[in-house]
Amino acid sequence: MGANAIGIALLTLLCLGQAHGDHHSPNGVGGAMKEKKKCDYSQGRWVYSSSYPLYKSSDCPFLEPEFDCQKNGRPDKLYLKLRWQPTSCNLPSFNGIDFLRRNRGKRIMFVGDSLSLNQWQSLTCMLHTAVPKAAYSLRTWQGLSTFKFPAYNVSLMLWRDALLVDLVKKNGTRVLKLDSINSVKPWKGMDILIFNSWHWWLHSGRQQPWDVIQYRRNTYKDMNRLIAYKLAMTTWGRWIDSNIDSSKTQVFFQGISPDHSSGSDWNEPKATCRGQTRAVQGTKYPGGSNPAQVVVEQVLSQMSKPVYLLDVTSLSQLRKDGHPSIYGYGGKRGNDCSHWCLPGVPDTWNQLLYASLIHKI
Repeated sequence: MGANAIGIALLTLLCLGQAHGDHHSPNGVGGAMKEKKKCDYSQGRWVYSSSYPLYKSSDCPFLEPEFDCQKNGRPDKLYLKLRWQPTSCNLPSFNGIDFLRRNRGKRIMFVGDSLSLNQWQSLTCMLHTAVPKAAYSLRTWQGLSTFKFPAYNVSLMLWRDALLVDLVKKNGTRVLKLDSINSVKPWKGMDILIFNSWHWWLHSGRQQPWDVIQYRRNTYKDMNRLIAYKLAMTTWGRWIDSNIDSSKTQVFFQGISPDHSSGSDWNEPKATCRGQTRAVQGTKYPGGSNPAQVVVEQVLSQMSKPVYLLDVTSLSQLRKDGHPSIYGYGGKRGNDCSHWCLPGVPDTWNQLLYASLIHKI
């Protein structure tokens, strides 16, 4: 079967899954924990708050330069003052000392691409600001970064793994194996795992990290990226079901972080994130739902082990103003509409993480 044929077949299966409600509620969980939360933190609006931001970028000497928009010359500051307000309840205030005490002796690992880096850096800043006099260490070795607070014996780790499934070299060809997770993955033994993957699935040309795609015994030059993503996520889900002990490890999925490279999504066809200084007003994003988010929800609903979805998509879609644009890694020659300024939107992602931990979801 050719790539187009299998693509059509799998897309049909994908659509059938959606038609039959084959996914859980946005803030639901997989496996045995499918009951609804009492509060849906994913729906709400952004409101002005004089108590924000939660920290200053200058208080985080370890912050990656590409996320420090103020230091890079961004002139406006309203984006720093926005707080997420859920529609039907309140999001618990972040308490860094409580977070460290609750997780004393634990290892927390973020696994994914540079959006995981974004969230990991946000959390390290939020915690460092809470205990500014506490010693910390930061070490990076072979793709693993570890930020540790010795007084609490808490390790915040980042493992860069943008695709989650195996990417191997075979006779000089980079092969993306959608049904394989056999390479070394330091995921086992963690107390908390927070996964993320999507943005690298959209890369093409020189930025594409693979040459060919392999699924089962078939090899394809290319494939519908959403279908490839679902196959890979299904493989990841099976790995979690087979390898993670839920009594020892809590598993989260970060959800899909949206970009704002096309103003058509918010009814400004000629716009991008560049120059945006205000969030989308209201509670609904004109661009609608993200198809990758639907895939994530479907995969989680089919898993036997509990995985909590940090549903960051809807709230992040409303923040067209939150990206570095020309105040990031590319400077005025670039326009980063994918990553987020810090302080900024990822701080709210970590508030959702904190809320889920204190509520023992």
